[in-house]
Amino acid sequence: MVKVYLSRKGFEYTEHNVSTDRDSLKDLVSMGYRSTPVTVIGEEKVVGYSPAKLDEALEAAGLAS
Repeated sequence: MVKVYLSRKGFEYTEHNVSTDRDSLKDLVSMGYRSTPVTVIGEEKVVGYSPAKLDEALEAAGLAS
């Protein structure tokens, strides 16, 4: 859902699949998370799918108005 949401808004993103990429899994755990999705936008981390929180993070990063 996050991928679709960002794509519809015209944002590019990089997906890290923790099921197949050990380094990505280590990164996720080092951030203190064990579930996905975790979307990193600038300094903000959005856990789960929340359009309002995604929009807030995009605005805080200066990527949306």
